Amino acid sequence: MNLRLTWVQPEDLVGHELRQAREDGRDAGALAARWAAAGGPPAPESAGASTVPRPDLRPLATELLDALAALPTPLAEREPTALPDIRALTTPHTTPPATRAAPPSARRPTGLAVEAPEGLRDRLHAAWLGRAVGCLLGKPVEKLPLSAIRDLARAAGNWPLSTWFTARGVPGELLAAHPWNRRSATTSLAENIDGMPEDDDLNYPLLDLLLLQRHGRDFTTADVARLWLDELPAGRTFTAERVAYRNLLDGLEPPQTAVHRNPFREWIGAQIRADVHGWTCPGDPVAAAGQAHRDAVLTHTANGVYGAMFVAATLATAATGTADVHRSLAAGLAVIPPRSRLAGAVRLGIASARATPDFDTVVDRLHAELGGYHWVHAVPNAALVAAALTHADGDFSRSVCAAVSGGWDTDSNGATAGSVAGLLAGHPDRLPEHWTSPLKNRLSTSVPSFDGIGFDTLAELTHREAVRP
Repeated sequence: MNLRLTWVQPEDLVGHELRQAREDGRDAGALAARWAAAGGPPAPESAGASTVPRPDLRPLATELLDALAALPTPLAEREPTALPDIRALTTPHTTPPATRAAPPSARRPTGLAVEAPEGLRDRLHAAWLGRAVGCLLGKPVEKLPLSAIRDLARAAGNWPLSTWFTARGVPGELLAAHPWNRRSATTSLAENIDGMPEDDDLNYPLLDLLLLQRHGRDFTTADVARLWLDELPAGRTFTAERVAYRNLLDGLEPPQTAVHRNPFREWIGAQIRADVHGWTCPGDPVAAAGQAHRDAVLTHTANGVYGAMFVAATLATAATGTADVHRSLAAGLAVIPPRSRLAGAVRLGIASARATPDFDTVVDRLHAELGGYHWVHAVPNAALVAAALTHADGDFSRSVCAAVSGGWDTDSNGATAGSVAGLLAGHPDRLPEHWTSPLKNRLSTSVPSFDGIGFDTLAELTHREAVRP
């Protein structure tokens, strides 16, 4: 039997850590030369393991990973991970006046429910649906290059993207050249969607809902870790989450779980776990960002954490029902360090979308400016989500289609854009039926007790946490 563990073998991690070192300014030239001289492979382009197993390189890989981690980064001061240090760099420290509401502690008299913004339950229902729609739209083209996404959609007469991907009418040679995502092709094309299939972009919101049910808003990062060990199958984790899971099993504790031999610590994983924190803090983006931070530092640092905080604060502002998408994105930017790479990329995405009528041109600019990052890195994906939401100006269909049509981590970006746009739509009936009816109000998941649950039920459960004393 030949079993290869992905995302955790040292010899597969060195190339990713060398790339991360280049991104954060560490001088890793000598270590990179040692790896190359030993025949060490570069980072796998899209998979979790290199093509040819090299266990002979494992001792050297382990040594180099530890040496790389010890190198100082010149970006540390402007890209901290600790929440007090982040907040020292951000303004305002309170909710923007246009969306200000009393913080949860002030709104929660002992034993009394909180008065949530009017219509919040309906907005949460639309947000859950929107997250599922955007995720499902992006699933079949995950890992495909941008040119392939465009070619496949054009061949089906679906460009600019406006509906589900399909193999119908697409030439066989094109399908052979650009095969759909192997895990998703049987459940996410227009001809075979039958409810919402399992995806980590939906598993994590379910886990965060469980987290709040069990521990309330004052949960700790250790609570997140224990919940994962109890409820999350290890095989359903990827990249930074799988490394952190391994670290937990090895006896490490947070926040060490995020940094020990974890070259994926600035990737998108924490960003896809942020929604429930924003949904349950309507009007309080600072509190939402704080919750997202405590969740994120189990697995991520710096820009990986900022992606989660940015999304949570954006959603908390959108959840009020009084803010538009542009004000919501501004609230998201306000909680992360302004000189960080992620903040700069988000500003680039927003500015490009505002200045350019053609979204393909916006995407081409983002790929030219940010294409050096891995396709799952938080920085380019946050920029693309911000650009898609800005360009769509709150329209649901345009938001999810723009996010997915921009490539990179298509299902995650579609999910986040759909969550924001669903909140802004305000009611599930305002989402086009051709998006929501194939979901059949049914979500598949490996998270215990949630398999087959309806999105209306999830909205009710989430609403309870938003108004919980």
